[in-house]
Amino acid sequence: MVKFMTAEEAIKLIKNGDTVATSGFVGMGHPEELSKAVEKSFLETGQPNNLTLTFGASQNDGKSNWGLNRWAKEGLVRKVVSGHWGLQPDLIKMAVANKIEAYNIPQGVILHVFRATAGKKPGIITHVGLKTFVDPRETGGKLNSISHEEYVRLMEIDGKEYLFYKAIPINVAIVRGTTADENGNVSIEREAISLEFALLALAAKGSGGKVIVQVERVTKAGTIHPMMVKIPKIWVDAIVVAKPENHWQVPMAEQYNPSLCGETRVPLSRIPPMKMSERKVICRRCAMELIPNAVVNMGIGMPESVGAVAAEEDLIEMMTFTVEPGAIGGMPGAKLYFGSAVNPEALVDHPLMFDFYDGGGLDLAVLGMAEMDQFGNVNVSKFGPRIAGAGGFINISQSAKRVVFCGTLTASGVELGISDGKLKIVKEGKVKKLVKKVEHITFSGEYGKTSGQTVLYVTERAVFQLTPEGVMLTEIAPGLDMEKDVLAQMEYRPLIAPKVKLMDARLFQEGPMGIKPDILKKAKL
Repeated sequence: MVKFMTAEEAIKLIKNGDTVATSGFVGMGHPEELSKAVEKSFLETGQPNNLTLTFGASQNDGKSNWGLNRWAKEGLVRKVVSGHWGLQPDLIKMAVANKIEAYNIPQGVILHVFRATAGKKPGIITHVGLKTFVDPRETGGKLNSISHEEYVRLMEIDGKEYLFYKAIPINVAIVRGTTADENGNVSIEREAISLEFALLALAAKGSGGKVIVQVERVTKAGTIHPMMVKIPKIWVDAIVVAKPENHWQVPMAEQYNPSLCGETRVPLSRIPPMKMSERKVICRRCAMELIPNAVVNMGIGMPESVGAVAAEEDLIEMMTFTVEPGAIGGMPGAKLYFGSAVNPEALVDHPLMFDFYDGGGLDLAVLGMAEMDQFGNVNVSKFGPRIAGAGGFINISQSAKRVVFCGTLTASGVELGISDGKLKIVKEGKVKKLVKKVEHITFSGEYGKTSGQTVLYVTERAVFQLTPEGVMLTEIAPGLDMEKDVLAQMEYRPLIAPKVKLMDARLFQEGPMGIKPDILKKAKL
């Protein structure tokens, strides 16, 4: 029988030493009322404690005491097993200081691991993660020196290599919904994304655990249409009705935006264009790789802005943009809205989107590039004491037919002049990002060479391609000297194409580029 409780009553279902799973993606879908109650209880009573925390994606903005950052207290958490780390600063500090065990499993994989847990299966077998840092021949996903548990094993089936990821039993799942009826059936009609609400509830039930659901309102029994019920009452132990301030659709940004969940549609022409910058140049060059009728994913960070370029160039309706937590169609959101989409055509569950990605459904992925090396490897997951985690990067980069990585050539203090169709280096960055060897392999160039993918690396001043022989420079920005402005700013010398092209001058000019006719000439991969 489902019980309606206060947050303070509900968190007493969490026992010391439990494994707790929480829903959320950046700010969206996180049960903040319950996180606040856990934090308050621990600070006042020391209960609960010694918890293992597991989740698919980061649930914070990277700076605020909100979401999962509330759980970052010594003694409250002893271990974190997650798909992404980058937005919980205090948890990251604890991991770097060896105060908690810390593990990173690819985001799509950990969701499918939860699904295995729901069905009492031992785990999952997949190609995702081979030859990256989660491969046990590298680190096995361990992020610090006190992490010793083996979550990943190498296997061979019919002469092919795979990774086995073991199931993670869940004692308590804490998830979110919109409306609960008096019987405890839950719908999610005002959520920005569908996420893994139902999956975590099932995983807890498959582990003999408890399920707590935070909602914003209650309705009479039988008034939620059966097709709208996301979490049925038989999967639920406790319902908590949140205070309005703890149940924003996009926390720290907006209480409710009906265009994110399909209630209304807004004209994309009202979205202001990006200001000219190296970021816009890079995102424009990535947008030139778009293909009519293609299915596209754009990652967090710089790739988010490819959507804004596509809107400015009137390309949004020509292809289908997707985001890993389940948004299909429309224009993908950025920053705190990353993971959602304005005017989506469909919102599917987070693990289903990764089924689609892992199965080869993506024609094109545009992803970030913090470091890239002479082998074509890319690192976005760990840099010395900074832990970002892989998120969906590994699933997406290993499965898309065409992958475009993007980032600036140098960092830390770089100043550029962009005008009249040319690029000028005003002040060079102190940090080279194209290095001899990346610290963490989040994308494996070796894997990319054998997968049949087309792989590009786009910067503001040059474009590179992964070839069977190695990384090759194929384009350079007009106005630059190849030796001084590109090659001297790299830690290795790439192959040079027989005919290095000039990057399109329209990339470096104000106003729309007018690339729609060029895109229309392309055929789908």
